Amino acid sequence: MAETTPLPCSILLLAGGRGQRMGGADKGLLAWRGKPMIAWLHALVRPLTDDLILSCNRNQDLYAPYADHLVSDAEAGFPGPLAGIRAGLQQARHAQLLVLPCDAPMLDQHLLHALLAKAGERPVVVRQADQWQPLFSLWPRALLNELQQAWAQGQRSPLSFLRRMNASPLDCAEDDPRLSNLNTPALLDKAAQSAWKTH
Repeated sequence: MAETTPLPCSILLLAGGRGQRMGGADKGLLAWRGKPMIAWLHALVRPLTDDLILSCNRNQDLYAPYADHLVSDAEAGFPGPLAGIRAGLQQARHAQLLVLPCDAPMLDQHLLHALLAKAGERPVVVRQADQWQPLFSLWPRALLNELQQAWAQGQRSPLSFLRRMNASPLDCAEDDPRLSNLNTPALLDKAAQSAWKTH
């Protein structure tokens, strides 16, 4: 039986990118172990929330079954993940928004619970050694006004904004396979052939 969390949270799955490293393909819809990557994320997070948001800028009809709400960037031209997070914070119904990328199908609930356990007034971000991973993060919805102001001033980097908000780290091993972004054809093929199993 899947774990659930007592903390009400909204969850945002980011699938709004251009897919440059995949030759323009829509990463979330690419198959991994027989299912689209977005299907693995959906199965993982669905027990954790009644407010599942998906950021996508194309193929909305294909993504619709995997979310309660779809959001798109307010500006054309694929302005980056911060645009999707901004749209997600505007849509979120709960005080915390858990943000995850669509191309990390090896995530597990233990890691998500660890992020949620650190919820507070500051955002929480996964950190591997000295490398921060801003797309594996927990954002208080109360940051929306400050994000809107930063966006208007030209801020486009999630990590720069999170650091400005004094983000709290969640430390993970540098080689933690759960955090693998399958964002190139080679990485996707290698992971698909791996015998490593999620827990």
